[in-house]
Order: sequence, then C-alpha cells, then structure tokens
Amino acid sequence: MPSATSSRRPKTFKQPHVAPTVDLSAVIMAATPDEPRVLTVRATPQHPDGLPSGPLQSQHRTLEMGLRTWVAEQTQLTLGYVEQLYTFGDRDRAEAAEPGAGHALSIAYLALVREARPAGLAHAAWQNWYGYLPWEDWREDRPPALRVIEPALKAWARMGGKPLRTFREERIELTFGFASGTWTDDRVLERYELLFEAGLLPEALRDAQPPVSKVRFAPGQPMALDHRRILATAIGRLRGKIKYRPVIFELMPASFTLLDLQRTVEALSGVRLHKQNFRRLVEMQGLVEETGEVATETGGRPARLVRFRREVLVERPAPGVRLPRLR
Repeated sequence: MPSATSSRRPKTFKQPHVAPTVDLSAVIMAATPDEPRVLTVRATPQHPDGLPSGPLQSQHRTLEMGLRTWVAEQTQLTLGYVEQLYTFGDRDRAEAAEPGAGHALSIAYLALVREARPAGLAHAAWQNWYGYLPWEDWREDRPPALRVIEPALKAWARMGGKPLRTFREERIELTFGFASGTWTDDRVLERYELLFEAGLLPEALRDAQPPVSKVRFAPGQPMALDHRRILATAIGRLRGKIKYRPVIFELMPASFTLLDLQRTVEALSGVRLHKQNFRRLVEMQGLVEETGEVATETGGRPARLVRFRREVLVERPAPGVRLPRLR
C-alpha cells in the first residue's frame, strides 16, 4: 500500500523525444566576369528559391555521398571538389517547415564549379547571389539597399536602454561601417545575422507571435528555410579564402585575360580593384603564365591570354589574390 508521502509526490510527465533530422545542403558557386552565381532549385513557382538539398538517408554511405546524390538528382550536375562549410542546428529551422518538429541539423557544403546548364527534375537555375544579398555589392559605389537598411538599423538600436543601445550601435558600425566608411567584405554572415536579429528579413518573422505587420524589410529576395543564411556563410568563406588560397582559378576557364580575372574577383568580393596594382600583384606573385595566344573579342586591342600556374601551389603556403581596392 503506498504511503501518504508517496501519494502526495507530484507526477512528472516526460516530453516526447524528437530525434533531430539531418539535412544536406549545397552552395554551388560559379562566376562570370560580371556576375557571381549560385545554383538554386524551386519545387514549384509558388515556393521561394532554395539550395539543392535533401535529407540524409540510410542508403547514403557518407554525408558527402548523400549530398552528391541529391545534387545530381535535382540539378543533373556532377560535383567535383566540395568542402564542408558549416553545421546549422537552430530549432527555428525545423519549426518553419513543420511546427513541433524540434531541431533539424543542416550540414552545408561549398562547391566551386565552372558554370554548366542544370537540367534536373526540380526547377534549377543559376542566380546572381546579389539578388538575395544586394547590400553586399559595392562595385558601383554605395548599394541603394543601404538607404533602407541604415535608418532601420539605427531605429532598432534606439529601441533599447542605454547599455543595449550602445552595444547595438557598436555592432552596426563594426559590420556596416556607416560612420567610418569602412567596409569589410568578408563579414557577410555578421551583416545577415544583424539584419535577422533586427527583424529586417522576412525569414526572421515567419514564426513571429503575433505576426508582425507593416515592417519594411531590407531589399533582397528571401530563400527557403535558412538557405539565405547558408548562402551568406558561403560568400564570407569564399571572400576570405580568395586572399590566401588560389580558389578563384577554380571558377576561371582554362585560359583568360587579366581583365577577366580582375572583374571576376571584383564580382565575388563586391568591390572595385585598382587595375594597375592588381595586375602588378598577380604577376609578382607568379599566379599566372602566358599561353602565347591572344583574345581578339575584347572590344579594343587584343589581350594576352594567361592560365593559372599550378606550380605556385608548392612554392608558397598562401598563394592568394590580394585585393588592392580603389580608394
């Protein structure tokens, strides 16, 4: 017979355990001299753009093999080299797709390819990545998107008490450099996260309770789930790697002009470079060698064709492309 003490013991109820799901996502990047591109898929015209992705399944022997399988099925593209980018595990990621689903892990990979036409079952297309993050493109001076973003962020900073306001203002200046005019090209994820936290991105308000109305979002096309955050992470990673590894040549054709190389670097970094200083640095670092041929379709004088000199990989530990920006 249970004692009086035991009968008064409060009952406990265990929450049902929901095992996290694992999703594999690919940020596949290509570039032309004018436009950096990311490969996107869209299940239906009513859905936002997303990255090629799919769940890890029991028949996938490794994470990477599972990723390659989904990319091939959705885009008919066979990936070469890929590297793991980051693992995302926010609960909001799963809640946006299925309320009550708990955590969903998304393991993202970065792949660099020379652009090829995708022809998968899903609607797959190459898109200019500045369509999703327009504030990152400074090639034609200050992006128009900042005319919306700057006052909105400053208003958000004023919403807190003095300590919080100071903290927010410091973060805004560190990431966007409104007062100093200093723009750090590889702080892409920090800028995205700040806009997300300030509620200036529709992705941040999908599960807002109650729904927020009359919010003027930052310009830029949203993406499915947290795919725009994954894209921001990949752009920041690539911009940083350009400076110490010759990854830019993974995106270039077998032969190219120095002007094509400069314009491709500008497209990826989002800033204009000093032409003479850029050429001098590339030649001094021995990154390219002449092919002996010229390009005649330049709109002017024929230009020498060059190719990546692979010997540089064993000559120096960090053969990257420095960015001599225009002042």
